[in-house]
Amino acid sequence: MHRESARESPAADAAEVAKFDAIAHRFWDPAGEFGTLHTINPARLGFIAERISLHGMRTADIGCGGGLLAEGLARAGAQVTAIDLAPTMIDVARLHATGEGLAIDYRVQTVESLASEAPASFPLVTCMEMLEHIPDPAATIESLAQLVSPGGSLIVSTLNRNFLSFMLAIVGAEYLTRLVPRGTHEYERLIKPSQLASWGRGAGLKLLELRGIEYDPIARSARLTADIAVNYLAHLRKPTERV
Repeated sequence: MHRESARESPAADAAEVAKFDAIAHRFWDPAGEFGTLHTINPARLGFIAERISLHGMRTADIGCGGGLLAEGLARAGAQVTAIDLAPTMIDVARLHATGEGLAIDYRVQTVESLASEAPASFPLVTCMEMLEHIPDPAATIESLAQLVSPGGSLIVSTLNRNFLSFMLAIVGAEYLTRLVPRGTHEYERLIKPSQLASWGRGAGLKLLELRGIEYDPIARSARLTADIAVNYLAHLRKPTERV
């Protein structure tokens, strides 16, 4: 069983890991701190499923938390390895998956370690709502790219960095509506799509598509949109190696 810590990952933030680990036991409560993730997850999963055939797809879900996306991928037929550095999150994920009868390979492991252990082994790699919580997202993109097999895809979701995202995702969501706990996001760590595309190119990935996620806090619903001003998804691909 893999059991690593944030100290073993140069791209990890131990304080961020501890913050999420402390509330892991409430992960599967749709009315709790992670309720927004429960709402947007169908849109995230739909984005992936519309572009990639998931049946039998060997998939790595990086920064899996309590397993929300991992379970959706597994139900769609993917063979999922899911990692996170918050031990309690992984405990919660394993327990919930067992109760749902889902076979998911959950690990407390760094992305660097998995990339070293299984380079170019996953036709699909996902990393949702994680890059904006770490000090060196460019380095993490490098590790994520190492995991992707030739011709495979990396799907990322994160938050744009601009005035609108600051007002909606931080001021609105954290301080006015309290949809997520205060301090969940730091504006300086939010990521512009141009940055993500540049990091991807540096890691040998091509950005294919960007889609926004529009969240309605009143209706508690979410849908895909062309507007990437706040929450957005990115589909990157690794070129097929030439013989």
